[in-house]
Amino acid sequence: MTITGRLCGTLTTLAAALVCALLATATVAAPNLAGLNPEQRASLDAINNYFNSIRTIEGKFVQTGPDGGQVTGYFVIDRPGKLRFRYYPPAQLDIIADGRTVAIDDKKLQEQTLVLLSETPLRFLVSQNVDLTQEAVIQEVSADADLITVVMEDTALYGSGRLTLIFDSRTIELKQWTVTDAQGLDTTVALYEVKTGTETNPKWFEINYSKYK
Repeated sequence: MTITGRLCGTLTTLAAALVCALLATATVAAPNLAGLNPEQRASLDAINNYFNSIRTIEGKFVQTGPDGGQVTGYFVIDRPGKLRFRYYPPAQLDIIADGRTVAIDDKKLQEQTLVLLSETPLRFLVSQNVDLTQEAVIQEVSADADLITVVMEDTALYGSGRLTLIFDSRTIELKQWTVTDAQGLDTTVALYEVKTGTETNPKWFEINYSKYK
């Protein structure tokens, strides 16, 4: 069994939905923007500009798995390349990106899985220059007075899947994303109490490569 299959088989359904997405092979479909109208392109430009205007983002999250179960935690993003998702108990999961590698630390199993950042959907959030139009097939862009929704097809997700990003229409702040796998199962991460421009601690993004050895 591959390391992905072994890890996904041992984690809880909730954790596995996110972790399996991170471990999938990054074979990204070619961008196709021909079907977008000027308003939709303008929304994408606003999102790209928002991300590229800030370096650090932090806040809390609620992750809801396909079975409806929820876990919570705290996240910090320091572009380019660094992030940390720290899950609150009873979850025992820590996800760290140090600029090149993503470490998925399962404290319950005392196992740490390493994968290249460039081979995960997390690259959408932490790249040096964010440009969603260059990353995947944009299936849909919709906007109303409150929210902008972007649906992307990315074959990096479970071999075939969708990534749905939801932003605040006024601030362009990222509010939520949903990973939909090939079986149509959703894992949603909702963000709240988000702050930008705060100082981060480099130690938060250090990976202990010898852990559990």
